[in-house]
Formats: sequence, C-alpha cells, structure tokens
Amino acid sequence: MLLPIYAYGQPVLKKVATSIGPEYPDLQALISNMWDTMYHADGVGIAAPQVGYSIRLFIIDTEQIDRKTEADVPTDMPLKQVFINAQILEQSEQPFTYEEGCLSIPDIRGDVERSEGIRIRWQDEKFEEHEASFTGINARVILHEYDHIEGILFTERLKPLKKRLIQRRLDAIKTGRIKTDYKMRFFSTPR
Repeated sequence: MLLPIYAYGQPVLKKVATSIGPEYPDLQALISNMWDTMYHADGVGIAAPQVGYSIRLFIIDTEQIDRKTEADVPTDMPLKQVFINAQILEQSEQPFTYEEGCLSIPDIRGDVERSEGIRIRWQDEKFEEHEASFTGINARVILHEYDHIEGILFTERLKPLKKRLIQRRLDAIKTGRIKTDYKMRFFSTPR
C-alpha cells in the first residue's frame, strides 16, 4: 500500500524518533508499505518519519542508483536493507561532497558534505542485531536516512547561501504549493 510522504514543514520530520521493539504493532506491514512507497516515488531510501511515524526505522536500496553516472563516487556493493534502532558508532574523518535530494523536499537538491565511511549497529526486520562498516554511496544514503530519525533534514546541512536561495521553494513545499508524482501530506499532526 502506498503511504503519503510527509512534506517539509511537518512536525514529525523534526522530532528525534523513538526506539521500537518486536511488539510494535503491524511493523511488517509498515515496512512493506515503506518499500512500496519508496519505489513508487523513485527513492533510494525512506525513513519512518517521512511517512508519519516517529520511530527509529529506515530502509535503503542503493541498487536504485544509476552506477554509470556515479563512477567517480566510492561505494561498496549495492545495499538493500531495513535498519531498526540504528546507532552510528563511527564516522570517518574523510568527507566527500555529493548532491542530495529528499522525497519530503521534492525538486530541491544541494551539495552536502558527509563522511565517506561509517560504522553502524542496527536491528533488521526480525530484530536480529548487526554491526557493519559502509563507504561511499551506501554510507551517504544511510547517513541521510539516519538524519531523518534524528529530526535533521538535508537542507540544514547546506551552505548558508544555498539555504537562502531555496527558501521560497521550501515555503512553497511547506504550504502545499507543489506538484509531485506521488502523494504528499501537508499540515497534519504527527503520529
């Protein structure tokens, strides 16, 4: 089932999400719906706050990235993964800058500097614990989605001049004066 994606300005996008356990109601259905929603919107990741749930859950699928255009970007093998209750353990000091976008902030892109490598601990959809290191695009997408569960949007990581240049477009998104190919939710109370 396709879920509406919560737009820039929704309070749920600015909250630090809460941890969950295996007893969380209808979790498998939510995860399935998040995959459907992400693919429908042509995304490579989506976090639960983006669909109105302030919980520590995000999914990524970097196989969606066109490798031909990303030849100069360091990466591991493509990754498709559910992350629950994730914790960043380490970030490399080696940064790289890359243009990012976000399903909650359509039609706005900007260069964001992030660590080239990370070490992260998380639980999968069966609540089995994992710990691994990721680099390149995988690390970038994980960090972008991790920011969502911390209540941070990629626009907050843009340079000040870029932030000023996009302010009117952000205001248009916030007030629902945009068109997308997927359903969005504006002016709603977070769950």
